[in-house]
Amino acid sequence: MSDAKTVKLVDESNKPVSELPVIGGTLGAECVDIGTLYKDTGYFTYDPGYGSTASTKSAITYIDGDKGVLLYRGYPIEQLAEKSTFLETSYLLLNGELPSKTEFAKFEHDITHHSMMHENLKFFLRGFNHDAHPMAMLAGSIASLSAFYHDKLDVDNPEDRKLAAIRLIAKMPTISAAIYRHSIGWPTRYPRNNLEYVTRFLHMMFEVPSEPLELNPVVAKALDLLFILHADHEQNASTSTVRLVGSTGANPYASIAAGITALWGPAHGGANEAVLKQLEEIGSADKVETAVKRAKDKNDSFRLMGFGHRVYKNFDPRAKIIREMCHKVLNELGVNDPLLDVAMKLEEAALKDDYFVERKLYPNVDFYSGIIYKALGIPTEMFTVMFAIARTSGWISHWIEQHETPGSRIGRPRQIYTGADVRDYVPNDKR
Repeated sequence: MSDAKTVKLVDESNKPVSELPVIGGTLGAECVDIGTLYKDTGYFTYDPGYGSTASTKSAITYIDGDKGVLLYRGYPIEQLAEKSTFLETSYLLLNGELPSKTEFAKFEHDITHHSMMHENLKFFLRGFNHDAHPMAMLAGSIASLSAFYHDKLDVDNPEDRKLAAIRLIAKMPTISAAIYRHSIGWPTRYPRNNLEYVTRFLHMMFEVPSEPLELNPVVAKALDLLFILHADHEQNASTSTVRLVGSTGANPYASIAAGITALWGPAHGGANEAVLKQLEEIGSADKVETAVKRAKDKNDSFRLMGFGHRVYKNFDPRAKIIREMCHKVLNELGVNDPLLDVAMKLEEAALKDDYFVERKLYPNVDFYSGIIYKALGIPTEMFTVMFAIARTSGWISHWIEQHETPGSRIGRPRQIYTGADVRDYVPNDKR
């Protein structure tokens, strides 16, 4: 007699029965394993958006949306944001444990010495118009790495997989900075090995040959924090895309490029860009009250971007962390920007308005990250690129985990067909 928990599904119309095992993990809701459902009953399941379907087992990230919990490899995001760095967090996501001093020193060395991009990538970027969207250039550039490293990659070799991870995490900032500079007609800057990961990226973005770049330490700290908060977020749309493409055996560069294109959407990584565009639409702080009224009107199509979250029912733990940094950045830099005044007025209105409070529509991580990027002088079109730099560590961690999981299969969702029934072809002269 087995003690395993099962769920029995009975079709009352013709009495077929399927006894489905219940499986669970370390934390979170248990899942019904429907692997034998079609064989037992002839039915598939229907779940648009996969909101109730677990697509994989993963040990990387855990979210409890009801309690506002986000864990990377078991560590609360609050602790990592306070005590860790993005590079250390990347090591954690990849390897499952925090590094020793020796392990981190080697990891940092490897990242630093793989940060150069191939010179021919410059010619690739020159093929884009200067006003092309940076995410289009980023997706194309990362996919092109497949051509640069195709003869040195065996996806079934653990060492090759790890080297691909190092390359991606290392080169993403270099390529992103080159994309920005191409868009404004500046010469590409090479990475400086004597700088840390985030500071090196900022120098590649903003330094000019005629004078050294002087950075306020709060700028690097703010960007490092944003990278930590965006490093992974469980089976979101872009991560699921990376896994789906990776399930075909595609190389990691192609898989990550697919993740970048998924991230581009305004409902996903493009949300922080949409927040800034909305602030521009509102225009000035004295128009915030009107915007809030419109957002509450069910008959008005206007909706505030950057509020609430599909996963978090009470609050997004990342938003609480980033809100504090947002205000610190604005105070430290003393930025005088009318759009930031609009944002702060909008935040104040939403936190006090009963409509938003009752519905738990608090400003989310996209709202605050957009404001910080704006204050740091990063162009709106580059916001989603910043997100992609951070999320690369999570994407490649999932890609590696997928390849290390026994029994992984190619992704192949089912559908409910709603087209025409079987019909005969009619010759053109008789239609």
